[in-house]
Formats: sequence, C-alpha cells, structure tokens
Amino acid sequence: MNRMYIPAFFAETRVDVLHEFIRTHPLGTLIANGADGPEAAHLPFFLDAAAGLLRCHMARANPLWHRLQSDARVLVTFVGADHYITPNWYAAKREHAKVVPTWNYTAVHAAGPARLFEDAASLMTHLHELTDFQESGSPEPWSVSDAPLEYVEGLAKAIVGVEISVDRLEGKWKVSQNRSDADRQGVIAGLDALGSHSGHEMANLIRDRKSSR
Repeated sequence: MNRMYIPAFFAETRVDVLHEFIRTHPLGTLIANGADGPEAAHLPFFLDAAAGLLRCHMARANPLWHRLQSDARVLVTFVGADHYITPNWYAAKREHAKVVPTWNYTAVHAAGPARLFEDAASLMTHLHELTDFQESGSPEPWSVSDAPLEYVEGLAKAIVGVEISVDRLEGKWKVSQNRSDADRQGVIAGLDALGSHSGHEMANLIRDRKSSR
C-alpha cells in the first residue's frame, strides 16, 4: 500500500506522540484489498503499545474480515482535528494577495499484517481491554462483567477479532508550519474568533508547532 504523502515540515515521527494520538482518536478506518478494490470499515481500536499491536473487532456479518486471511497487510487511518483555512486570515493577502485556501488537519497511518482471532477467551479479553480503556475516565466505569455473562458470550459469537502487527507508523500534522509567522498569527486569531471548539482546537495545534520558515 502507498505511504502517506508527508512533506518534511508536516511530519510527526515521535512514537509516543503518535501512540497518544491513537489513544485519543481511537475510531480508525481499516482498509484492506478486496477482489473489486479497496474495502474499508470504521472501527474502535485498542493500542497495545508495548507489543506494537492494534486490536479491534467487527461483525461476523461484515465480509471484510474474509479479506484478512493469511496475514494480509492492512492500513488503518486515524484522523484528528481539522479545519478550513481562509486566505483572508493571512497577512500575505494584504501584502501581495498571492494566497489560496487550504485545509489543516492531523492524521496517523498504521500499517502491518493482520491476523484474526475468534476463540471465546481472546474475544472476551479484547472486549474487556477495549471497554476498560474507554471507561477509565468515567466516575462510575461500566465493565463488560456488569452485563450477564451468557448475554455477552452470545454477542461475542457474532464478532471476529482482528490484531495488527504495526510495522509502519506515520504522522502528519498539517497546521500552517509552511506559513510565515505573520500568517500563522493571523490564522490563529481567525480561528479563535470563530468561537467554535474545532476552531480553538486547531488554533492551539498551530500555537504548539513552530513555523518551518
């Protein structure tokens, strides 16, 4: 599969940062090659960072899992903050007007061979780890064991687990690093003035990144 296009000034290579991004944006898009071209599914993932593994599950009724036999390579994409950037925010617009719109975004791609797991014990362990992680910030965390065992075991028969050995991890933070300081400050001010969560989120990402110019 093709690598993500990442100009050097947008690259994020720190593994700890990429791992934290996956943890905070765990809904990934799993992409595999099918008979008629690429196929995809949107799934919540659990990152086992120490082992370099991503785990998820999908409905047994989803035909995509049949594409994952024999250690098939897959790509999982995770997308974070994004925002449209208008040229009106650039200082350069007032200087020479040679500016165009763009879109800022953050993304991580993980790739590697996938294997299936279908035994009850492995599926139950996965359901616990996935749920426990997502519930960890709750004042009263819900646990899989809170539901009747026979009910959960019945549902587990309708899913298939997927484990991916990540051998390629790439991050792209396209957050105005290629613009001048004056342009970046204009974008930050423009985003903050919107008063939206997505605007403030992108503005803070731009603040945290130094310009490449």
